[in-house]
Amino acid sequence: MSDLSIVTWNINSVRLRAERVANFLKEHQPDVLCLQEIKCHEAQFPAGVFNEIGYTHQQIAGQKGLHGVATVSKLPIEPLPCPDFCGNGHARIVASRIGGYEIHNIYLPAGGDEPDPEINDKFAHKLDFLDRMEKLYADYPSDSPLIVVGDLNIAPQEHDVWSHKQLLKVVSHTPIETEAMARIISAGRFNDLARREHDPDQKLYTWWSYRSKDWAASNRGRRLDHIWANPAAEPKAIPGSFRIHLEERGGYKPSDHAPVEMTFGKL
Repeated sequence: MSDLSIVTWNINSVRLRAERVANFLKEHQPDVLCLQEIKCHEAQFPAGVFNEIGYTHQQIAGQKGLHGVATVSKLPIEPLPCPDFCGNGHARIVASRIGGYEIHNIYLPAGGDEPDPEINDKFAHKLDFLDRMEKLYADYPSDSPLIVVGDLNIAPQEHDVWSHKQLLKVVSHTPIETEAMARIISAGRFNDLARREHDPDQKLYTWWSYRSKDWAASNRGRRLDHIWANPAAEPKAIPGSFRIHLEERGGYKPSDHAPVEMTFGKL
């Protein structure tokens, strides 16, 4: 097997943007595409669109009108048991083995608007999800190559948001969330590959709100989409291969997220 290139992308409705995704795949040819927020049942997933361009291996966890994740691949997918992160029965994770790597494709709850679990059930769910991740990944064998990707709905570092000071009380960048993510990374001995490749003081964003009239000019973004690797996978992450496909945030009917890519060497 050759190197394994992986893209993660919150597509915000795969049926609405199937043609756009297909064009992206034809141009960039990643081996694996991990989609979040597909917003459809398994039977509604546009499998034929991906089959036609060579992504014939598909693993889908769908949900009517909400959530949903899917991994499509040029290479065979071995479905694996999904870790019990969610607790609410949502379709928020698929676990796969592709090319020898275990890949967890996760759509972590956004958490609503109010960062208080006492009054906001959505935020309480998010914190519970994070707590479950920390406990599971602490027990994951570090000699088994694991890659975690997805829309994790947390911008963890100061320069992962357009204004650290102004967003400290905004869901996705509150201390309770960023500290929980730091504990998960520590427990699983993960390397946050975006920050392995870029200095901490460099601004990095993967999401820009639809509310902005000109997202590129204002550039009020957040880094919500992640690729992590554990100690067995991190040395295989090829330096210089990390990329945020900013161009996909623009154009006709884009997702509010840009695809994020990393390539790993063969095992």
